[in-house]
Amino acid sequence: MSYIQANTIAGEFKKEMLKVKIFHEREKMGKEAAHDVSDVIQKLLEQKNEINIIFAAAPSQNDFMKEFAADNSIQWQKINAFHMDEYIGLDKEAPQGFGNFLKERIFGKVPFKSVHYINGQAENLSDECNRYAGLLQKYPVDIVCLGIGENGHIAFNDPPVADFQDQKQVKVVELEQACRQQQVNDGCFATLSEVPAQAFTLTIPALMKANYMFCMVPTKFKAEAVFHTLYDEINEKCPATILRTKKDAILYLDKASASLLQKNEYYET
Repeated sequence: MSYIQANTIAGEFKKEMLKVKIFHEREKMGKEAAHDVSDVIQKLLEQKNEINIIFAAAPSQNDFMKEFAADNSIQWQKINAFHMDEYIGLDKEAPQGFGNFLKERIFGKVPFKSVHYINGQAENLSDECNRYAGLLQKYPVDIVCLGIGENGHIAFNDPPVADFQDQKQVKVVELEQACRQQQVNDGCFATLSEVPAQAFTLTIPALMKANYMFCMVPTKFKAEAVFHTLYDEINEKCPATILRTKKDAILYLDKASASLLQKNEYYET
């Protein structure tokens, strides 16, 4: 257990193959997640010349990204960066665009070897899916840094469109209303009508190809989704349940997002 974790962790346990770490504060959660990702990057770069990381764009990732981008020990010039989803049809400069969100918080802050954006303004949606899928084939994913939606989605794989056996790597999806409402709850949009109805998303099999998955999920608004992720049957009704089948996957929670969990699963300090 690291120094950070020893002083801030509220509990930890495993659910099937998924390791769960619970922290007293979301800021400490983000710091520990960034520390763990940095350690894995160092380990991977001892074995290969460059690595590929996929990032999620959401307020839940802010604490992690702040710490991660500030880590001067990371060899950024050996990392190719990707993101896992993007709205379709937003203005190119819209701050809600996931590429813009990530550019502000990390893509534009550190010297990655390359950054690959999904084009939410693409005229031909099928061609854009194929283009990005080709990049993922060229740069096989090593690490995915993600969150979980209020409806249990990972990336934009909402329950109605999630497919654990999806043959596609990238696809266009219609966003479930619960997913769109979350964007309002997160303060990204003022009203539901402003939230785009369609988006590009990496599919669940594309994400699960990663060797390592780090999932950061703070706040009380995610408590129900966390509960279902850990205790529901593993299926597409709660897409995030698939994380319990993944070796080298860690779920990071704060006390608020862990508030519905069975307390006997983890120790309290």
